[in-house]
Amino acid sequence: MKRVLIITYYWPPSAGSGVQRWLKFSKYLPEFGWQPVIFTPENPDFGMLDASLEKEVPPSTEVLKFPIWEPYQLFRHFKGKNLKDTSVILEREAPSLLDRLAVWMRGNLLIPDPRIFWVRPSVKFLADICEQNDFSAIITTGPPHSMHLIGRGLKRKTGLPWLADFRDPWTEWEFLDSLKLTALARKQHRKLEAAVFREADDLLTISPTFKSEMEKLSGKNVQLLTNGFDPEDLPKDFAAVSPVQGVVEIVYSGVIDSIRDPVPVLRAMKQVFGKSPGKVRLTFVGKVSQSVKDLIEADNWLGDHVYLPGYVSHQEVFGFYEQAHVLLLILTHTKNAKGNIPGKLFEYMATGRKILALGDPEGDAAQIIYKAGAGEVYRHEDDAGLLHFLSDIPEIISEKGKSENILAYSRKHLTQNLVELLERFEKR
Repeated sequence: MKRVLIITYYWPPSAGSGVQRWLKFSKYLPEFGWQPVIFTPENPDFGMLDASLEKEVPPSTEVLKFPIWEPYQLFRHFKGKNLKDTSVILEREAPSLLDRLAVWMRGNLLIPDPRIFWVRPSVKFLADICEQNDFSAIITTGPPHSMHLIGRGLKRKTGLPWLADFRDPWTEWEFLDSLKLTALARKQHRKLEAAVFREADDLLTISPTFKSEMEKLSGKNVQLLTNGFDPEDLPKDFAAVSPVQGVVEIVYSGVIDSIRDPVPVLRAMKQVFGKSPGKVRLTFVGKVSQSVKDLIEADNWLGDHVYLPGYVSHQEVFGFYEQAHVLLLILTHTKNAKGNIPGKLFEYMATGRKILALGDPEGDAAQIIYKAGAGEVYRHEDDAGLLHFLSDIPEIISEKGKSENILAYSRKHLTQNLVELLERFEKR
């Protein structure tokens, strides 16, 4: 088999969407003649863990782990608190002086991100590994975008073909806007991004909008490979399970934070079902911001009709999907919104349940939903559209989607497309 070195920060037991993309590619690559070798931190600072994902790593997959130092532990020491998820600082309405200083330092001193200290030692370590292994290609995936700097270093040392995968933009990433960057810091980001664009043999991203934006910045052709779903993740008897009748079950899976606002749906749901106690239930599976929790707790009706089970393993999520009549998708309401295609969208589509999406009706995710006949997309301010959808739920959920359009997003099919990109390296 040909061997490919994949450099990724997120790997099981890390949870969340960042790990799924390359975990699934690695699962199916051997079927197409490519053996993945994963390089990942030995002691990463993950906000969420899902130990069940470790069972999905094929026994034949070689995983190289190398120690990493990240400044988060130092920050926690100064805070004097057991702060597991440092991202909550960005969501606070009244951050402390130390919080504001930490955000400024994160944005202006740790460029491109706090994993920058892992770049040089990793390049040195992997250069020796590359000398002892017959790798046909190197793949880096970001964010964190410092992974691409490792790829750049290896490219310079080994000359191996290098594919840089962007799950989010770099300099145009909305997240950077929250870090109070100075003009000098933005200039440094642009300089590093330009070097990666220039030196990588191929650039890859997840949505048509991100592809177009990257092509304008890089002056190069950018490849497109969306995320997808793995049919093997669905329980064997999933199709035979029907949601309980009498109560409309709406399920959302993922993160609710400052850029994913469920309030329009909560408001519309209460208006449609407010006089019918017990006729609807909305379940948020995953991490929910404190501000949304406070809103729900302060409203007796919402408190009775919104369920917050918290974070569950990836496999357990499908149990909630089984009981759902409608799956709720909340897209970001930011400058990157048009290109935002959450990985869970494809799992939603695979279940056959109808999708109610809140976001840009002209965005990339909306186009996928419409093409598959999988549901409806409404702007955050479209109260009338949300009310119409919720009022007509019995009729809406009886309609079937176009399953033939969903198959193109299976992880195995997408891996075959990835292999076609890798094979091109050998023809150059």
